[in-house]
Amino acid sequence: MSQPRAGDIIRAELETWEEIHAHPHRFGGIEFRLGSREIGHIHGDSIVDIPFPTPVRDEVVAAGLAQAHHVLPKSGWVTVPLDQESGVQNAIDLLQRSYELARAQVARRQGSDGSR
Repeated sequence: MSQPRAGDIIRAELETWEEIHAHPHRFGGIEFRLGSREIGHIHGDSIVDIPFPTPVRDEVVAAGLAQAHHVLPKSGWVTVPLDQESGVQNAIDLLQRSYELARAQVARRQGSDGSR
């Protein structure tokens, strides 16, 4: 059973992060982007899907922080169920990690092309 208002809580938190914008997700729900890069999306109050590089995905799944993606289990995506109160904070923590990875990638690209 999902946690009531889990999606609202997560959305409210992410919308306070610098340069994050919420958009409708193509498969339903709300996705969060840093520029053109999606850092994750929520499906109502039930699950959050988050992209990671495969080694990071393997790490968070092995640590029990997430499950392999519910549709694409061999991809870098993970699924975080929101069926317990701790799921909301866990999802926010993992979205933060995705956000930090995205910001680091943006910084590397800006440094390599000389733009700021």
